[in-house]
Amino acid sequence: MSERTIHLDPDPRNWRSRKIEVRPHRWYATVALDRDGHVAAVTRRGDDPELPSAYTAALNKARAASCDRIWYDGYSGSFVGGNGPSYITMPVPFSQVTLTVDALRAAELDHDYSGLHTLADRLALPIDDWLAPGDRELIRGIDFDPPPHVFLSFLRAKAGRLGLRLNGRATAGSVWVRPTLPAAQKQLRERFPEQYPGWVDRWTGYVEPDGTFARPWVGGREEDLSYGATPVQFRSLSTASGGECPCGMTLREPGDGGDEHTAHHTMWAFGARVPKNLDWWGDLAVVTTQSPITWRRLAHQVAGMPQRENHYDFRSWSHLGEPEGTPDNMRAYLLKANGYVIGYLAAHDTNEHRHWDLKDGSEYDGEDDAMRPRIILIWVADAYRCKGVGALLVQALADDFGCKIADVSWSSPVSQLGRRLARRVSPNGIWVS
Repeated sequence: MSERTIHLDPDPRNWRSRKIEVRPHRWYATVALDRDGHVAAVTRRGDDPELPSAYTAALNKARAASCDRIWYDGYSGSFVGGNGPSYITMPVPFSQVTLTVDALRAAELDHDYSGLHTLADRLALPIDDWLAPGDRELIRGIDFDPPPHVFLSFLRAKAGRLGLRLNGRATAGSVWVRPTLPAAQKQLRERFPEQYPGWVDRWTGYVEPDGTFARPWVGGREEDLSYGATPVQFRSLSTASGGECPCGMTLREPGDGGDEHTAHHTMWAFGARVPKNLDWWGDLAVVTTQSPITWRRLAHQVAGMPQRENHYDFRSWSHLGEPEGTPDNMRAYLLKANGYVIGYLAAHDTNEHRHWDLKDGSEYDGEDDAMRPRIILIWVADAYRCKGVGALLVQALADDFGCKIADVSWSSPVSQLGRRLARRVSPNGIWVS
């Protein structure tokens, strides 16, 4: 199918003219009614450009039936479009494109919405029958047409939106289903009926009629392990569920189901996974601003851990452009263990320092202009903290520069954890800058 445009007004060159555009996709076609110029002209006259309620209701009914039909056929994505008044889109199966164009033309020009209702009725699926209570076998070619696994996925999604548990299984040419209503979903709908208008419980207390063909057992877990079970009871308690996680993210349940927090917390606790396409021949890698982009991206990824944990405004490593040197020899030390980057030290060279004896409340003294390596930030994965990893990174920095640990400079102000590390590796004091 190729793209096409159908003009609804006599003069297609007029900017106010309405037109229907048909655009094919892999699984379906989009029939779009462009009313933008028409709406602008109506608004300019001072009239209401909104669609009549009967028009909107017919569109919603037809669109819902059409989307269900496309998902039923195997499409697993989503749909993007408009619902007027300037732009109306209808995703439809290829076989219904002509009927959809005629229905939109009649609705737009003659205010006849019967075509949209006819389209909805033609595409409607017997979902209520499929999700009726009882254990039964739906046979391909009689009860449904798509492959059984596709049909089962579709039914599971529809059952989930209705709060049902499908208890389904696909076979070679059929799908077994036994929809049930969990007690929690039943309580939710009975407690807030205004959120579920027209809902009727058809599943609780349903008894299979005598002579019903039983679903064959195919091995694995025993079935009906929850049959006759007592519903779980719930209690309300005051718990400290808010606040902040040690990894830097909030403890409250996020909108994504916790996926982002889980991924970040895992990396914060165990380190960043070393990419499989990265050849890492030793334990410690020194990444500079001239290193390959894969290494610099890894340093940038690891630098995100202390940024989020300590709520810094910026990451300590941001060199993701073309490889180029820096006057201060900016670099990052990445320590690997068990396939993860567990330690990170960002450093550069500078020549403005003052000495500090590491005593609480004491002032800096002893200015120095010698070129020294300066620690910008040190981070260690949580599972490896208090095990000497920080001291190992500081020693690696000193060895790489060719100086002693006591000659290394630390960025000011030094955090509480940084002071503890500095007192352990350089008890006589440190240089700060």
